[in-house]
Amino acid sequence: MRPSPASSARNGNGNGNGGTAPAVAEIDTGFLETLIGYNARRAALAVIDVFLERMAPYGLRPVDFSVLSLVAHNPGITSRQLCATLGILPPNLVGMVNALEKRELLSRLPHPRDGRAMGLHLTPAGQKLVRDAEKTAAALEAEVGARLTPSELQTLIRLLKKVYKDC
Repeated sequence: MRPSPASSARNGNGNGNGGTAPAVAEIDTGFLETLIGYNARRAALAVIDVFLERMAPYGLRPVDFSVLSLVAHNPGITSRQLCATLGILPPNLVGMVNALEKRELLSRLPHPRDGRAMGLHLTPAGQKLVRDAEKTAAALEAEVGARLTPSELQTLIRLLKKVYKDC
């Protein structure tokens, strides 16, 4: 039986240089580091793992945290407004709101100006959870932000917003 090209490559055979593959001593990431998406993703990955760990005691994923924070700071916000603000598809938000409501963190009340819409409000348990979770998130941001000067941090946030708000 003949070895496959993939197994030949794994075994160091069939590469045209006598069975030994060249070793990479230093990884060239030069091109990738010129890409906004690459750098934004690397920065997000540097923060997200710690964020997930710190939000675990609250039972919150990043999107849950974002929804609850927006409801806390905008009592009566509608699902449509949440979807538009966070870029979430309505079917995805419905399940999330249902789950948060089942946990007794959110309640739906009739919207004062739109009889067809329901406004979202935090319950007392939701208010406490958001208050605690936001303190935790602020502490994490302070740790990460400490790597930058206040001016650099302000510039970074301004530039990131310029990228995603203009899309």
